[in-house]
Amino acid sequence: MRRILAVDDDKDILEIIKYILEESGYEVDTLADGKSLFDRVQQHEPDLILLDIMLGNLDGRELCKALKTQQETKNIPVILISASHDPGRLNQDGSPDDFIAKPFDIDVLLNRINNQLKRAAA
Repeated sequence: MRRILAVDDDKDILEIIKYILEESGYEVDTLADGKSLFDRVQQHEPDLILLDIMLGNLDGRELCKALKTQQETKNIPVILISASHDPGRLNQDGSPDDFIAKPFDIDVLLNRINNQLKRAAA
């Protein structure tokens, strides 16, 4: 079973994402802030990370860059999600693998996750 880590400071959104993804056959771990992101990634070894851009005092774009520049985590697909921020350029060093704007369509979310997991497995 594929493991997804969802990181968002909005607990309602985390609950919705967890429900949708578990109903679609994924194992889902959630995190309400980015402070312990690297510990959680090391513990649970996710196949993909959904990462909100605005995480209280932390910027998800900076966390993504840190993930993408570390040898141990650089190959984990990261999809940034945000209602108000642009992720910047995709496909550059440290950039996310994809971006989804909130509110998101469930089918779009699932298709983007599936595409990234297939790409990572290739």
